[in-house]
Amino acid sequence: MGSSGEEQADPAPRPSRRVFTAEYKLATVAEYENAPNGEKGAILRREGLYSSHIIEWTRARDAGRLGGEPAESGTPAKRVKKSAEQIELEKLRRQNRKLTSDLTKTRMALDIMGKAHALLEELSESAERDEPPRTS
Repeated sequence: MGSSGEEQADPAPRPSRRVFTAEYKLATVAEYENAPNGEKGAILRREGLYSSHIIEWTRARDAGRLGGEPAESGTPAKRVKKSAEQIELEKLRRQNRKLTSDLTKTRMALDIMGKAHALLEELSESAERDEPPRTS
């Protein structure tokens, strides 16, 4: 036990929050984007980062908040507000895709039902005649 005059160290000191400079963020994002797919995880492990860091920093860079140039992907610094017509057009296109998909599924189900009906009809007729069903 220690004397009353001694200060005891905290057995589990709290880690301090890391702070990254804009230059570090830009360099890390550039290195990550230029790395082949198999090496991206190695960069994250080496730097002690998470993929969410890269995503957040990339978005900040693209928005011009890191002092770097926006990415060449053509993402504007400001989000462009869509007009009511554009929103309605997107909604109608989504609805059209869904309805087309539903129609395709319905047609396939009807085709299967038709084949099942023909098979059951043939089985019923062969049972009445006591004949084994034909094989196609």
